[in-house]
Amino acid sequence: MLTNDILGVFLVYIYVALLLVVTEKVLKRYPMMSRKILHVMVGNIVFILPIFQTREVMAFIAAAPFIVLTFLVGPNSPIKGLSKVSQVGHGLGLVYYAISWTLLAYLFFDRLWIVGVGILAMSYGDGFASIFGARFGKHAYQVFHDKKSVEGSAIMFLTTLPLLVINLLFYSMPLTVHIIAVLILVSLLATVVEGLTPKGLDNLTVPLLASFACWYLSLGI
Repeated sequence: MLTNDILGVFLVYIYVALLLVVTEKVLKRYPMMSRKILHVMVGNIVFILPIFQTREVMAFIAAAPFIVLTFLVGPNSPIKGLSKVSQVGHGLGLVYYAISWTLLAYLFFDRLWIVGVGILAMSYGDGFASIFGARFGKHAYQVFHDKKSVEGSAIMFLTTLPLLVINLLFYSMPLTVHIIAVLILVSLLATVVEGLTPKGLDNLTVPLLASFACWYLSLGI
């Protein structure tokens, strides 16, 4: 493991640990807010990724362990003592979150801005859609099992698009007319997918489809 990989793993673990302290301890009286803050703020891992030098370290040492950890502290844990640790009330949502990050880190290690597209659409986009929709959503719709709102979906698009632009700027990618059009289409796709996906599975469908769509539409860039 290279020095930068060690630093990257250290920063990821420290950052997530700090988030857990805030969400599980400081905000434990507000479980819904706690869960949403954790969901959104984990997305900032995007800005740590360039430190890594090895695909396997990023995917299997920095990301994959959170698949096991989030499952063990969740309500579906086979170890009941551990399942009571988490106060944020998640089911498998955070497990899917970790799976998505692991897959994207491994598949797009050479194009980290593509990884950033998926993670930011999932964290900030989906997170703010849920927060805003729950508070201000007046026009509900239901495609499968989960109720969503037009207001929440609109905020997802309006949040995702500028975050994807920031992501490109962070990774020093050119903001051409073509790539801006790609980001608009990907933000719209992520919004539609979030609105259609039930049962917390959007933590898989949104990041994976957003990243793969961005990769496909931006081939040659």
